[in-house]
Amino acid sequence: MRVVSSVNLISFTESWLEAFGFMSRVALQAEKMNHHPEWVNVYNKVQVTLTTHDCGGLSQRDVKMAKFIDKITLSD
Repeated sequence: MRVVSSVNLISFTESWLEAFGFMSRVALQAEKMNHHPEWVNVYNKVQVTLTTHDCGGLSQRDVKMAKFIDKITLSD
């Protein structure tokens, strides 16, 4: 049986400034949820990893954050 321990998302934007804006929106939501992603930003690319260390894998908070990220990515 394969256990999924994280959700990985990659967002490409038009510029570094747009990537920074994306990260800022995610950061504000992360603060509200008290659930902070791991991420890497290189110019216009943002790679986000969601996992819950306390439970050793995915939690509902990861799913909720992933849905938020999908929503803002698709609406832009």
